[in-house]
Formats: sequence, structure tokens, C-alpha cells
Amino acid sequence: MSDTQYIVLRAQDNFVPTFDNLGASRGSSGVPSTAGPVEEIEISEVSLNKREMGDLRRDPQTRAIAPPMPLKLIEPEVSADSNAAVAGSTTWGVDAVGALNSLYDGSGVSVAVLDTGIDLSHPAFAGAAITRKNFTAEGDDDIHGHGTHCAGTIFGQDVNGIRIGVARSVSHALIGKVLGEGQGSSANLANAINWAVENGANVISMSLGIDFPGFVDYLVNQQGMDINPATSIALEAYRANINLYSALTTMLQARNPYANGAVIVAASGNESNRPQYEIAVAPPAAGNGVISVGALQQGADGLSVASFSNTQCNVSAPGVAVSSAALGGGLVSWNGTSMATPHVAGIAALWAQKELQESGRITTQNMTARILAMATRIGMAPGAELEDIGNGIVQAP
Repeated sequence: MSDTQYIVLRAQDNFVPTFDNLGASRGSSGVPSTAGPVEEIEISEVSLNKREMGDLRRDPQTRAIAPPMPLKLIEPEVSADSNAAVAGSTTWGVDAVGALNSLYDGSGVSVAVLDTGIDLSHPAFAGAAITRKNFTAEGDDDIHGHGTHCAGTIFGQDVNGIRIGVARSVSHALIGKVLGEGQGSSANLANAINWAVENGANVISMSLGIDFPGFVDYLVNQQGMDINPATSIALEAYRANINLYSALTTMLQARNPYANGAVIVAASGNESNRPQYEIAVAPPAAGNGVISVGALQQGADGLSVASFSNTQCNVSAPGVAVSSAALGGGLVSWNGTSMATPHVAGIAALWAQKELQESGRITTQNMTARILAMATRIGMAPGAELEDIGNGIVQAP
């Protein structure tokens, strides 16, 4: 029997914590003061034959099995309207999500950016507390600029007198390089998500997606398959990877429900071409427990969905003519749901800070509810559809 490569998500034990069996003493609020046993998450990439995979599927500790699929950047395009990117001394996106008038700046909050890395030498990140981990086989540095641009929108300092960052005072940035010139793997991303949570991330931002067409192309041109079975196999792998990310987020949220939680936000994708056709949200944004983000553009009648933005997102944010940190210094203006996602991550950091100050801890459920509930459709152009903009444009506390 031939072996095939798989990502295996397992729990080290089969104990599922509940409010009553945590074995912890309750404080005056009724919340346990110490955490009890929790599931330890194990993510491995292994070669399995059919018998071995069958055995793993029957193991109660196995949470998901999926073949690794290629990851790709949700590639931005250079904005043709650079003048729209900046209004006075602030980018229009930072203004549109209400960060200018917020009492919060992200202090006390940790944010993870899983992307192409970061340009540590850029002035936008001067003085920032940054931890990097490389999940690729390439060097640690960002050689594309995508991760640098996204990080700038989340927590970047002012550049040349222009504010680009939504949450400029986040306490710690975790930069996971999961994409390089050789792109990446869904296995790397699963490990990076787990790493981010284990290292205290309260917000995780991902502007990337699974490359379904690329996987079909690989099966056809490198494995010699016909297009029909290749498409069927790729679809099965696609579905398994959605299940993998959904299971992972569920395990992370259940691991210790009384410790500080993490919100995961991800780009919905740029595959649509309105008005000709619309494509639904792609994974990992399509997974349960992930806030999917669509892109908005400015217009004479208000904000509207960008032509490339995928449909069925949860919320939306500025994604056209967004200026942020450029590789090597200065600013560059890009379009994409990749640019919308860090706006939402920055807003999540502000809500996390507010919750931390109010209750002393950050919970995934409360943060998610606040981000979704406080999004607004005020300022949208007539005809905005729920499927296109979700609950609307996110708003700062």
C-alpha cells in the first residue's frame, strides 16, 4: 500500500473541560479561579497508508485529518488612486473604522500576523516588541512586502507624519512567516495558529488562502491526472482542510475557557469579479470560529463592496487605496481583502483592550460578539447587500 502525506490534528488526552468538572475553586463571580486539565494539541504532518489512516480516524483522540494543500497570498494590486489613500494626516481606513476617536490603542494586547514576515527595519515598527517564527524553508525576513503592509495597518507607527496603524500601542506582536517565494502549506498555517495561541495572541490576522486551482494544476501537470478526478480529489482535500481549521479553532477555544482568548480574522479572498460573478469566502476564512473579512471602497454615494471581494463574509473594512508600510521604508497603497483584514485585526485589539480593562480577562466569545455587533451599515452606498458586506464596516470602541 502506498503512503500519502496528511496533516493530523490530535488531542493528547480525551478530557473535555466543562464548568463543573474543571476541579477548580470558584471565586465570588462563579468563575473558576484556576484551570483544570485541558486538551493538549498535537499537529503533525505524516505519511500514512490506508490502514494507518483508518486506524487514526477511529482513534477518539483524532480531531481531523487532511492532506496538506498549497497556501497562497491573497495577492493585492497596486492602487491606481494613491490620493484616496490618505486624508490629511491619517489613512482613510483608520478614519473610517473609528480608530481616531477611540479611547483605546491596543495596550496590553498581543496580536499575531501570519503572513510573509515583516521588515523589522521599517520606521513603522520602531520600538515595537516583536517575536518572529519562521514556518518556511526560506530566510526570516519579508521579501514580498505583504506581511509588512498588513502589520503596518494593525500596529504601525506614523510614517512621514501619516497615521497608518489602527492599534498603535499593542504590547506584543507575534510575526509568523508562513509564506515565502515558494508559497506555503496548510500544515504550516495550522502549526502557526497553534504557536500564536500558545504564545498569548489575543488576535490572529491572516491574509492568505488555500490555493484550490493551484492544487488542481499540480495534480494534472505533475501527477498526470485527468482534470475531472483531479478536481474531485482537490475538492475533497479542500473540504477536509476546512474541517481541520474548524476543529483547530474549536480546540483552541475550549482548551482553557477561563484564560485570555484569541479572535482569528482572515481575508475572504479576491477571486470575485463583480458584476460578472461572485465567489464565496475561501478557507481558512471559511472555517468555523474565524471572522471572514470583505473589502470596501469609497464612492460618491458612500462605501460599497470592492469588485474583487468574495461574498458571504462576516464583516467588512477598507480594502481599496489602503496606504501602509512598504518594504524598505515609506508607504505603498494597495487594494485587496488582504488590506481589509488588518483593519479588523486592529479593531479587535482595541476591543480586547477594552474588555481587559473592564473584566481583567479577554474572552473569544465576548470579543467576537462585540466585533460583529458593533459593525455598522451606516455610510454604505444604497443597495449594499448583507452577503457582500456582512454586518457592515467594523467600528472601534
